[in-house]
Amino acid sequence: MEVKKALFIQQEIAPYLDETTMSLWGRDLPQGIKERGAEVRAFMPKYGCINERRNQLHEVQRLTGMNIIIDDTDHPLLMKTASLPTSRISVFFIFNDDYFINPKDKEIKEPPREPETILFADNNHERTIFYVRSVIEALRKQRWSPNVIQCSGWMSALAPLYMRELFPDDPSFREAKIVCELWDDEFPQPLNERLATLLQQDGISEQAVSDIAGKPVDHTALMLLAIKHCDAIIQRSPDIDPELIEAVAESGKPFLPYTDMGDNHVDAVANFYESL
Repeated sequence: MEVKKALFIQQEIAPYLDETTMSLWGRDLPQGIKERGAEVRAFMPKYGCINERRNQLHEVQRLTGMNIIIDDTDHPLLMKTASLPTSRISVFFIFNDDYFINPKDKEIKEPPREPETILFADNNHERTIFYVRSVIEALRKQRWSPNVIQCSGWMSALAPLYMRELFPDDPSFREAKIVCELWDDEFPQPLNERLATLLQQDGISEQAVSDIAGKPVDHTALMLLAIKHCDAIIQRSPDIDPELIEAVAESGKPFLPYTDMGDNHVDAVANFYESL
């Protein structure tokens, strides 16, 4: 498959967050795919620890003003954007005061040094729903149809579920191959047991979330949902829960296992896309 338009739903991107294996990958892969001729866009949460002035973020008026309803409560969606240095890729930042701190609005003297997913883990089940639904609604409003959608990090793990369960015929996703990345990015504590209930309130079928219903959701359970609903899987960390690897094998879906790819990591993924 030739990649013409690629969407990256990211958890971390450097230089907006500290350099980690994930954040550097979040920068290098979109840049490398763009250099191979594809039109590329990326999304990530606008964590409170991201300095807006230093990174030259500005609000996207045409994509701001939507509300995301979670548990019968309206949460306004705000969106900011910046160009990824050296590549000019548009990075769209999902923001909301209820889930991602705005130090100015919250009258916090010092901005947080860690993402809210670490500092306020009790709210992560709602936070990931808000992030994924916001990306989906923004993409539909942009009327932009990628033919590859890559989900990186547990914060993006619900995207395949939403796209395949609620929007199977939507032109924004209908022709896309959804690729899920597997990382050893364990979150601080299991997601709240109400996650399945909130997903059903959004229209997700009871059957689709039966494996997580009524119990706290750990990293493995969340990623199993992603594996079930995506089209292909890439292993990005060497040490992954064997249950996930087994699920990938049983799925029969295209799989790029972990290798120490060095400078050829983008080539390996680009070749993987071509096989889809």
